[in-house]
Amino acid sequence: MRHVAVITVVGAGMMGSALCVPLVDAGHQVRLVGTPLDETIITRLRRDGVHPKMGLALPAGIEVFFSSEIEPAMDGVEIIGVGVSSAGVDWCGRALAPFARPDVPLVMITKGLSWDGNALRILPDVLRDHFPETLRESIAPAVVAGPCIAGELARRVPSAVVLTGRDVGVLRRLSSLMRTPYYFPFVDPDVLGVETCAALKNAYAMGIAFATGQHEARGGQPGSIAMHNAESAVFAQALFEMQRIIGLMGGSNASVLGLAGAGDLDVTTNGGRTGRFGKWLGTGLSRTAAIEKMEGATLECLEILDQLQKAVSAWQSAGKVGSGELPLLRHMQAVALDGAGVDLPYAKFFQGLPE
Repeated sequence: MRHVAVITVVGAGMMGSALCVPLVDAGHQVRLVGTPLDETIITRLRRDGVHPKMGLALPAGIEVFFSSEIEPAMDGVEIIGVGVSSAGVDWCGRALAPFARPDVPLVMITKGLSWDGNALRILPDVLRDHFPETLRESIAPAVVAGPCIAGELARRVPSAVVLTGRDVGVLRRLSSLMRTPYYFPFVDPDVLGVETCAALKNAYAMGIAFATGQHEARGGQPGSIAMHNAESAVFAQALFEMQRIIGLMGGSNASVLGLAGAGDLDVTTNGGRTGRFGKWLGTGLSRTAAIEKMEGATLECLEILDQLQKAVSAWQSAGKVGSGELPLLRHMQAVALDGAGVDLPYAKFFQGLPE
């Protein structure tokens, strides 16, 4: 018989809230804590149970808390979920520090990378930095990655994800506790590769979606004849560059071709907010105008492109990356961060492949 666990998820945005649905359906006691930026969401959930950003009523079994109520939300907790954005990791680390214990697994759905001046770091390690020094080595946050749109998960659409981390025993336990007839967490211990893919796809999906916007700007309609050839070329180049970046970080690139890489890149391009943002840029809108079109949606792609720009500059200065490498990444940075036009440098793609 499956153990009924007390699970507290911190972060009431779309993904953090959606994760609560399979947890409740698996029979657990689930609590959802908003960040200081989630006050409106928690207020609405308490009023009528509807998540305003998803336009969907969450299961009645989810108990919701304001950020100021985090202490009672942690009473008797057995698993802590982290559903904040990458920008909220530092806040979340400080908020969770008093409750961090080696016997309480942490599982993150936060995606991103952080440049510390010397290396790109995965966010589980950034989160752990905020815990008491005596606990850091005994706590290994797990991470959920892979193709999973929040609005679909909350509506119980079949979803296969990757569960990764440094403690395989914890991963197997979490996988068993989280699995439902529609939610399938598969264990993969390649935490560096999986988490890096989870972050990089947020950048590369934007570039793949440029073609959709260009097609629309030329008066085209969605259909079998559009700019799918171009999208596919950019998709393949994205996978090529993701492998290169993971190699530069010292990891294995095997995850690039799995759920966390190709799988998540596909769903984020076609159904995620990053794909929508890239489409708006592709129509010719400026970054500011495209952000306005997103109506307040969190855009992790801008943060990861900024962090990667710092990393690539350092790698190039150290002679680890040539000036002609990563042309798609450099182009996306020029578009999203510097206001360049979206026309893609196809002729520069696929350099360095075996003859």
